[in-house]
Amino acid sequence: MWIILGGIAAVILGILGLIEWWLLFLKALAALVPFILLIGGMFAIIIGISSIKERKEEKREEAAEKSTESDKS
Repeated sequence: MWIILGGIAAVILGILGLIEWWLLFLKALAALVPFILLIGGMFAIIIGISSIKERKEEKREEAAEKSTESDKS
């Protein structure tokens, strides 16, 4: 019960805070957008590089399997 009342109080204070400091909230949001884009871009680059490495490793394994199969024949 106390958790629900605390949640309601937090929501009310959050709404009042947004109303009171709306312009500061917009400035903070504008400052966060480039940072989020930077971090997201870095993650995308890292994931792309690891994906390329993984594909190369799979091709090497397939080539190794084919060479061992041809050696058995």
